[in-house]
Amino acid sequence: MNAEIQIQFLRPGDWQEFALTAIYRDADGYTCTGRYTQEDLPADQAPALASVVAALVGLAEPWQAAQVWARLGHVTALAPDEPFDPAEVEIEAVELTVEAINDQGGRRTFTTADYPQFTITSLAAVAFFKHFTKQ
Repeated sequence: MNAEIQIQFLRPGDWQEFALTAIYRDADGYTCTGRYTQEDLPADQAPALASVVAALVGLAEPWQAAQVWARLGHVTALAPDEPFDPAEVEIEAVELTVEAINDQGGRRTFTTADYPQFTITSLAAVAFFKHFTKQ
């Protein structure tokens, strides 16, 4: 793991209050951490966080996300500028792993295998990840 973002929702289902921890290696190979709250989020990064929240809202009832791990990965997609020659390209994507709880106190971990929408390919989400992990 070179970099990871952990988001903890203090009240699952309330997406407005969170603690974000970015864990990454600096240029010298040392592990660094940065901690942020919703007040620390730069305005230009808010839309990217909204795309993460939109993916979380898709969890099946009665599950609510309590903690999210985001990692940068790569997925295969069709090249958008080649409509007549469907070539595949590898693009960066933010992949989420979600720990969710239910009203009875049960816990479960969901991955991209459970919810394909936990793979977020938007440029804003990738930029969000890179912003906080200093890449």
